[in-house]
Amino acid sequence: MMDLKAYLAERSSLVNDFLKKRIGVGAISPVDEAMAYSALAGGKRLRPILLMAAADAVGGKGTDFLCVASALEMIHTYSLIHDDLPEMDNDDYRRGRLTNHKVFGQAMAVLAGDGLLTQAFEVMTEQQGVAPDTMLEIIHLIARCAGPEGMVGGQALDIGAENKHLTPAEMKQLHEAKTGALFIASIRSGAILGGGSKEEINGLTKFAALFGLAFQITDDILDVEGDARIMGKNAGMDEKMNKSTYVSLYSLEKAKEMALDTLNEAEEVLRPFGEKAEPLLEIAKHLYNRKK
Repeated sequence: MMDLKAYLAERSSLVNDFLKKRIGVGAISPVDEAMAYSALAGGKRLRPILLMAAADAVGGKGTDFLCVASALEMIHTYSLIHDDLPEMDNDDYRRGRLTNHKVFGQAMAVLAGDGLLTQAFEVMTEQQGVAPDTMLEIIHLIARCAGPEGMVGGQALDIGAENKHLTPAEMKQLHEAKTGALFIASIRSGAILGGGSKEEINGLTKFAALFGLAFQITDDILDVEGDARIMGKNAGMDEKMNKSTYVSLYSLEKAKEMALDTLNEAEEVLRPFGEKAEPLLEIAKHLYNRKK
């Protein structure tokens, strides 16, 4: 059985080292300091690790694609900076430290997020060893998943859902876009970069959708049961913002049951990949048992 803790530490270290070297290159203003503050604040580096693990699962070498993997982390971090703003979720803490706007002010936080998002696509184009048509496919996929059809669209739905009781279908649509789309971008990109067959790419895309659902349900559970000191951010924010969650819609126990059922389904999807997909499976199991 693999040592997941060591695996995650090794892969996240690769991403951290890349970001430390890359962010701030050619800096002409303080916005780079604000970008680095959030991008280098730690975090699970889950999306880049999933990309690398998906590439490995189809027989590629995931660590060869560090530019694309790290760019995904930059996009994710931009979304967190903007999410924490007073006009959005109005959070004071993220990853165990003050949120970006609390340190640099709201205007600079907006620009830091903008900078990370746009620079992420610059970083993707620096990826070596990938055919131009494949790279174009990857950039198009990530842009679509991060944009108004994906994460940004989901965030807009989330804002509109405050103080409303969502139906299960509305909840599904919101979270497939807000949370799930970037997981699909990560895992599907890894499968494509790793040279997977059409069947393998589609199989891992299905796994990604299930992973995203399990992640969101678990996130809703943690917002109720989690310890802010462990999570590095405030708990109870969903209730404070009067948002519909899987817990509020179904109950805490039912949400836990749904998360486990989704995990089991994701495990079945990975079965044809055998040992090469062990990191993806162990990450999914770890997700279910996470405390932050």
